[in-house]
Amino acid sequence: MKKGGKPMKYVIIGNSAAGIGAVEGIRQVDREGSITIISDEPYHTYSRPLISYLLYGKTTEEKMKYRPDNFYRENGVEFIAGVRAEKVDAERKTVTLADGRGIEYDKLMVSTGSSPFVPPVEGLDTVPCRHTFMSLDDARRLSADLGKDKHVLIIGAGLIGLKCAEGIMDKVGTITVVDLAPRILSSILDDRGARIVQKHLESKGMKFILGNSVQKFEGSKAVFTDGTEFCFDVLVMAVGVRPNVKLLEGIARIERGIVINERAETTAPDIYAAGDCTQSYDVSSGMNRIMALLPNAYIQGETAGINMAGGDKCFNKAIPMNAIGFFGLHIITAGTYNGNVYEAIDEEKSTYKKLFYSDDRLNGYIMIGDVEKAGIYTSLIRERTDLGSIDFDLICLKPGLMAFSAADRKIMLGGVRK
Repeated sequence: MKKGGKPMKYVIIGNSAAGIGAVEGIRQVDREGSITIISDEPYHTYSRPLISYLLYGKTTEEKMKYRPDNFYRENGVEFIAGVRAEKVDAERKTVTLADGRGIEYDKLMVSTGSSPFVPPVEGLDTVPCRHTFMSLDDARRLSADLGKDKHVLIIGAGLIGLKCAEGIMDKVGTITVVDLAPRILSSILDDRGARIVQKHLESKGMKFILGNSVQKFEGSKAVFTDGTEFCFDVLVMAVGVRPNVKLLEGIARIERGIVINERAETTAPDIYAAGDCTQSYDVSSGMNRIMALLPNAYIQGETAGINMAGGDKCFNKAIPMNAIGFFGLHIITAGTYNGNVYEAIDEEKSTYKKLFYSDDRLNGYIMIGDVEKAGIYTSLIRERTDLGSIDFDLICLKPGLMAFSAADRKIMLGGVRK
């Protein structure tokens, strides 16, 4: 796409999945326009969810790369690395960098992700060895402080805290995870599912303090709200994250995140957004919400890129979804947990399935252990499939294509459409 006969200037702030998706989306439509990626990290694009596996020893920094070394060159991208974007001027269409440079754009995409939320706990600044766990730099710094004689305290029994714990389990003496909630993974699991996963993690040596919180720190000692004390060597704060929305404050509509539509457009002209900093429509609940998931981030970014370049793409089937594993125990959750419930559990085999449905639609599910056919449930949620059109009783017991009509099976297997 050209503007006044000149190639378009595309600027992307952020170098993770959404930013890479935007580059590939632009290049599907426009091979001539200039693309600039601005990143406050000095690294080639990498997959953030893999930082725990880096510590675990299951991957390397080279294998963590999200695209090959030649990605920027092959796609004609100017990569400005290790410099923070400080300000967006939507009227002049410029981005000001921390080093004073100004970058002009015709179309801008903001994919600034999220940052660790660190609550203002009394005495936190007295802790000599404290970390967060969201970036490659975080993983490197944490790794340098580990040792077989170290006792690690992790604040937060959510996805970040538990993946960190898994990654360092074999490199430290003990790990204790603390959370104010009465169960682990409280944002994605119910009580039964959480018990199964907790039992599995405890069998690997992890310890938990739940329904409690740190009132204050005194150096390397935590004092809990119930008066108990706990001494540690290394502290990891993994309480949660907050979307990085500051760049578009006063420019585009922001609620909990930057609000985007199905074309990844913000409310500001020629400015798009994607990924963990955004808030978008969840088809499973019918509400706008933050869905900080790598696949969603990439698709949103690709959608933004195609539309920035003059193409036409919509992404209107986003749902909350998590696919994770801890020491070989797999967990997949998706959608919204409301409506009627189908439940099947085998605690001995560490398998659990819970489906939520209402108004002849599947709204969400929790699956632990045997997750092989989870994609069928995900498709039912995304497509808002009429449950009356399938054998839902069979789907509950044993998900498979035979629960669908012959015509639907042809479509799902790539055959002709109705």
